[in-house]
Amino acid sequence: MKKDIHPDYHIIDVKLTDGTVIQMRSTYGAEGDQLALDIDPSSHPAWTGGGTRLLDTGGRVSKFKNKYAGLGF
Repeated sequence: MKKDIHPDYHIIDVKLTDGTVIQMRSTYGAEGDQLALDIDPSSHPAWTGGGTRLLDTGGRVSKFKNKYAGLGF
């Protein structure tokens, strides 16, 4: 391995959405910095199995369905 080309790998505090703080190794920031997450495995539907809903803002979904109604969508 070449020397002096890799980022510093150190311990940081990661604050989850529920307020829990865990320590993990990262290249983010400096030793002891805190990274606050907006989305984490305890709250994201991809990990929790929550259903997704399609929101029709401005009627875009309706317009799409009307435009392509004859194609079997």
